[in-house]
Parts: sequence; C-alpha cells; structure tokens
Amino acid sequence: QVQLVESGGGLVQAGGSLRLSCAASVSYNMGWFRQAPGKEREFVAAISWSGRNTYYADSVKGRFTISRDNAKNTVYLQMNSLKPEDTAVYYCAADSRFVRYYSPLQYEYWGQGTQVTVSS
Repeated sequence: QVQLVESGGGLVQAGGSLRLSCAASVSYNMGWFRQAPGKEREFVAAISWSGRNTYYADSVKGRFTISRDNAKNTVYLQMNSLKPEDTAVYYCAADSRFVRYYSPLQYEYWGQGTQVTVSS
C-alpha cells in the first residue's frame, strides 16, 4: 500500500513563502497538484524519480521549486512570492510511469491534501 502524507500548508501573506513536504512510502515519479474551490484540480509541478527532470506550470514557474530527497523518500515544494491566486488545497501524487506528468489522470496514488491560504 503506497502512502503519501503532505505537510507544511498554512496561512501566509502575499509575497511570503511556504515549503510543502510529501513523505512517500515509495520512490516514484512525483507531482504536486492544487485545487481551489469550484475549480478543477490543476498541475503545479512534477519531478522524476531520479530528480533529474522537473516540470512546472507556467503560473508558478520562477516562484516554485520542486525537489526530492530519496534517502528520506520525501518530495518538497518550495513556494516563494505567493499570491492570493495560489490559495488552494495542494496534493502530492505518485506515478510509476511518468508519461503525462501534467495530467492528474496519470497518477496512481494521492495524498490527503494540505491547505494553503494566501491573504492579500
């Protein structure tokens, strides 16, 4: 049974930073997605199992950084220069195939989500 546990969400002012963590029971390719109320789940960032390949949504490029520590089986999402429109529940997800890293349908396992709220 693959388990993913996110942590690090919270309330922050616009322009601030947060670091999300996702502790996984496997070393798979990993992605971060987010879902705001009334909106579809959207791709944020992804990282290959080796860490050599990273991908970002245009909306977060240059502000967010995805990384991983395979010794700890943990993936991170460093979020800087946060904006109110970044407010959402953030989910980490694991995928053994990494074909369409931007699609939530691609991912086999999901965490429970962590709330990020950015105040203006």
